[in-house]
Amino acid sequence: MADPKGFLTTGREVAQTRPAGERVKDWNEVYVPGSLLPIISKQAGRCMDCGIPFCHNGCPLGNLIPEWNDYAYREDWAAASERLHATNNFPEFTGRLCPAPCESACVLGINQPAVTIKNVEVSIIDKAWGNGDVTPQPPERLSGKTVAVIGSGPAGLAAAQQLTRAGHTVAVYERADRIGGLLRYGIPEFKMEKVHINRRIEQMRAEGTKFRTEVEIGRDIDAAKLRRRYDAVVIAAGATVSRDLPVPGRELNGVHFAMEYLPLANKVQEGDLTVSPITAEGKHVVVIGGGDTGADCVGTAHRQGAASVTQLEIMPKPGEDRNANQPWPTFPMLYKVTSAHEEGGERVYSVSTTHFEGDEDGNVQFLHLVEVEFKDGKLEQKPGTERKIPAQLVTLAMGFTGTDQQNGLVQQFGLELDARGNIARDGQYATNVDGVFVAGDAGRGQSLIVWAIAEGRSAARGVDRFLTGTSELPAPVKPTDRALTV
Repeated sequence: MADPKGFLTTGREVAQTRPAGERVKDWNEVYVPGSLLPIISKQAGRCMDCGIPFCHNGCPLGNLIPEWNDYAYREDWAAASERLHATNNFPEFTGRLCPAPCESACVLGINQPAVTIKNVEVSIIDKAWGNGDVTPQPPERLSGKTVAVIGSGPAGLAAAQQLTRAGHTVAVYERADRIGGLLRYGIPEFKMEKVHINRRIEQMRAEGTKFRTEVEIGRDIDAAKLRRRYDAVVIAAGATVSRDLPVPGRELNGVHFAMEYLPLANKVQEGDLTVSPITAEGKHVVVIGGGDTGADCVGTAHRQGAASVTQLEIMPKPGEDRNANQPWPTFPMLYKVTSAHEEGGERVYSVSTTHFEGDEDGNVQFLHLVEVEFKDGKLEQKPGTERKIPAQLVTLAMGFTGTDQQNGLVQQFGLELDARGNIARDGQYATNVDGVFVAGDAGRGQSLIVWAIAEGRSAARGVDRFLTGTSELPAPVKPTDRALTV
């Protein structure tokens, strides 16, 4: 145990963010550089090392949280990093982007503020990179087996790294021009600077993983040919089909999917573009969807100089405390203020868009909405609540519906789908096609980054057993596991 009285004597402190007025002028991460280390050891000391650490179950990766909290408290950063990497290939990703279901399951959180697990995690890995403790781990010998991984998001990268370290020759195929998937082009720079992706890719290259960009399986390479070329294939293509909003005026200029808007802003930061073709500068912006992707659109619009930003959510405003039907240690739906919301804008709940209104040139100018409420389990409009708000740029951030089937990947492999439209798999992450496996959102549906990494690691074990008959790779979760999250 770290500090036996830490949870009694030390209050919760979280990472400091830079002033909102300052950070909206750049695209750097929102946190004050170096603000965590002075407080993080004491924060780690708040961990009680409880008899049954529910944080293990709250985390899909099964992170050994009490162990690395203890090492962080003692400032043994090398040991903390080793324990952290034992279950998580990319803690610098989850430490910045995961909503931390582990903290919702923290035993201390029953009647006190939970341990700042996420802040401790990112401090450990940042310290490890700074100290040179993160090094390539190439395999001692090669198996002679080859694996293709389709998709370079967190699931694909985790599977590729595990299989490379197991001795297989792995090639990752990515249809974009850079490796990283949604980590690269879906996550704004202010949430995670891309240096964190770049140095992991260099580590993986040094270990032996090969990367092939601007290659889309199903279009550029026939899926059946790929299957014949490799001994096994892992599909980690994500759930990239955005949920649409089929209302009148959807065809107007200025109405875009979030995944049309955000990647262009990231390409500006990569140096590919001087100015984004879709910009919020001087415009009244409306973001439809109240989740993390919507918040990313809000923060991006602020940095592009929007005249105003309004975020719409069809569900009621969540409470600040747990509901009775979301007891500890489940992951509750609570009112959350992200760094993007701190920077300004308005959030409107319990409303539904009825239609868009444009000008004579076909550009969106207004969004018409109506208040809604649930009655007998059904969503109904409230008469007399219709109104319109200015909207010169609208982003649709309402989630994703499944894997892109337009490129022929599903059909060419001959893959079966489950009832939800995801690629079906068994307990070893194997599809109905011999030697083809699936991990992450492509098989699970839209989910968290921590689930993607956990599934990539688990699928890698299934592939390793398929290729060699056994496997020493860890298996954090099965496809049917839900841990303690919702």
